[in-house]
Amino acid sequence: MRIISGKYKGKRLSPPKKFPSRPTTDLAKEALFGMLDSRVYFEKMDVLDLFSGTGNISIEFLSRGVGQVVSVDNSGVSVFFQLKTAEELGDKNWHVMRQDAFTYVENCQQKFDIIFADPPFALKGIDQLIENVFSKGMLVEDGIFVVEHSDRVDMSQVKYHQQTRNYGGVSFSFFEQPS
Repeated sequence: MRIISGKYKGKRLSPPKKFPSRPTTDLAKEALFGMLDSRVYFEKMDVLDLFSGTGNISIEFLSRGVGQVVSVDNSGVSVFFQLKTAEELGDKNWHVMRQDAFTYVENCQQKFDIIFADPPFALKGIDQLIENVFSKGMLVEDGIFVVEHSDRVDMSQVKYHQQTRNYGGVSFSFFEQPS
């Protein structure tokens, strides 16, 4: 797993064996950021990374110069790995939190330009998480919520859905608040 662009381009992440999450593949990550590059200007944006796992998506955002990234994961192993990586990078704009993503959203008072969620593929209730993000007003105007999921899951009927793109067994669904 490597960082594909920006100031951390080429950095390799090597989580320990039996790491408790499924990292986004480089191919899927390149596709995701290719889509985002055409839609947003990353500098100074605030990003929330839910179910952040290895933190590789968080680092991709940081590498592109966002204002801050808040990474949330409930696994101690994941959080420890991210904190260790953040210390290696010395990036003060990365804030790692150990908390359940649903609880974080429920209690969050901050607004974000981009929210990315990569929950375990078998996790139930993602449609409710999406609804909670929008009902709490967690996105700024024209903000984007991206959910990574199995290509066997159809998100097209979930409220606020804009589009879904598939990449080799993985899909990214984009959600936006209607204007």
